[in-house]
Amino acid sequence: MPVGPGVVPVVEADLGPGVRAGFTTRSGGVSVPPWDALNLGLEVGDTAARVLANRQVVERWVGARVAFASQVHGTGVRVLSGPPASSATSVGLYDALVSTSPSVAVAVLVADCVPVLLADVEAGVVGAVHAGRRGLVAGVVQAAVDALEAAGAYRDRLRAVVGPSISGAAYEVPAAMRDEVAAALPETWATTAWGTPALDLPAGVAAVLARAGVRDVRTVGICTTTDERFYSHRLAARHGGTTGRFAGVIRLEG
Repeated sequence: MPVGPGVVPVVEADLGPGVRAGFTTRSGGVSVPPWDALNLGLEVGDTAARVLANRQVVERWVGARVAFASQVHGTGVRVLSGPPASSATSVGLYDALVSTSPSVAVAVLVADCVPVLLADVEAGVVGAVHAGRRGLVAGVVQAAVDALEAAGAYRDRLRAVVGPSISGAAYEVPAAMRDEVAAALPETWATTAWGTPALDLPAGVAAVLARAGVRDVRTVGICTTTDERFYSHRLAARHGGTTGRFAGVIRLEG
């Protein structure tokens, strides 16, 4: 998507008519290196003023207030029926957010972990999930599907998009960790492009969604360590630096 007045480059996700959803990129914001430019994370060393200005850019794109949580790699889910207070930068310690109103978009922050966006347009329910290794194994994706269902969604009517994240070809882990995670989620077992033990988190997320009864699951297939449009914590750390956070964002359109 080109940059222009009121436009921010976003990888859009098709979750049906009546839903605006996508994954932000590094472009379109005001942050300076190493967070350049659309950093949305408040806890990575960037100034709060720049991050909040960047969040306003995303709100203009999505057309509503965006709720963010303080993510803790857990399984907590919060359901929102209206926007947070104008001064609120977080709605609490959660790794998944659900919205039942066009007045509030929900978002999760990532920089290698898996962002997942879900929607049941007919029920008027959407959700965003942050699924890192720990949260995925603990059950955050299943918890989000359960919360969406409790809010009125039907599992077999949900549509899901698994967003940009580190790929199985790049997520190197100790062999013991791969064995431990794959024992719970066999689909995560992987090998890096250079032949060492790895985990394929997007494959694990897709498998959990399918087992939870979500029939329409699509994966964008973008690796954050090789696509320079996105932040990658692992890539930055490899070079002794830090980086920003991009977001998966979703909203019901009124």
